[in-house]
Amino acid sequence: MVHKVKAAVVRTKNADVTLETILVPDPGPGEALVDILTCGVCHTDLHYKQGAINDDFPFLLGHEATGVVSAVGPDVTEVAPGDRVVLNWRAVCGECRACRRGQPQYCFNTHNATQKMTLEDGTELTAALGIGAFAEKTLVAAGQCTKVDPDADPAAVGLLGCGVMAGIGAAINTGNVQRGDSVAVIGCGGVGVAAVAGAALAGATTVIAVDIDAKKLQRAKELGATHTVDSSAVDPVEAIRELTGGFGADVVIDAVGRPETYKQAFYARDLAGTVVLVGVPSPEMTLELPLLDVFGRGGSLKSSWYGDCLPSRDFPTLISLYRQGKLDLDAFVTERITIEQIEEAFSKMHAGAVLRSVVEL
Repeated sequence: MVHKVKAAVVRTKNADVTLETILVPDPGPGEALVDILTCGVCHTDLHYKQGAINDDFPFLLGHEATGVVSAVGPDVTEVAPGDRVVLNWRAVCGECRACRRGQPQYCFNTHNATQKMTLEDGTELTAALGIGAFAEKTLVAAGQCTKVDPDADPAAVGLLGCGVMAGIGAAINTGNVQRGDSVAVIGCGGVGVAAVAGAALAGATTVIAVDIDAKKLQRAKELGATHTVDSSAVDPVEAIRELTGGFGADVVIDAVGRPETYKQAFYARDLAGTVVLVGVPSPEMTLELPLLDVFGRGGSLKSSWYGDCLPSRDFPTLISLYRQGKLDLDAFVTERITIEQIEEAFSKMHAGAVLRSVVEL
């Protein structure tokens, strides 16, 4: 059976999002059909729209989603019809060299659905991050579904599907922030503010938020920052050092992903401290650092892929903390919108006016 559903598609580079009728097949082996409840509007979707990921147009956008499994294919045991799930783009294979050495959070061969969703004329769609959740239904690999508490607000917990998990994981998983640590986060968009929240959750006693936007700094303070630095007015490296006894922070997270901010992060950390890159650079960017400084400062320089998360481990844990009132996921939901408002939401996101616009389907 083929399902005809409404979905948000971008047909060519930098074109406006259009609402289309798409065809979604019933699940085959290892696949799940999911009725989408909510999907956040993420920067990654904008990058797809701009052709910055690849040129495999047309794209079915959306990936930061919750839904209810409506059908599963043969041999699927992870989830069953009726399960509330958060979708993820790390469906671990269990067989690659990372999985075999017990590090599935670095899986190098994550699964997507085998069958393609299409436009009505048969044109195959490329699903954003293998998900494509700006749609009433989507088809994914069953391993992309993580079963979660059905009583949790889907708009809030769905953000773990990408940006919020990336930020929290950058602090807790990649940065290994410990109780009593000092942490600085450069860039306080959705991912950066999530990193602030993650650092506070891990027990950091000094959490420094750095940005050029006063509104973003205020949001960071509301979600756990103990200090804020306006880097348009002061040197952020010197400011971070001043707030950490002259030494620099134990962990510095670059949530921007530019050579300039990475250098700030590198020099704002303490000796033997850790730099975590979670902001995504564009392909043409390069970095130059004195090799003697890399050697002399010691410590770790790390990249954080999806917050180095393992969805089956991290999503239920963080949702439990949310339900206990220890992690304010609601604060990340700036507005709830319809699928017709996605193009407007991209503009708001680009202007820094929202943490997340969430489409309710």
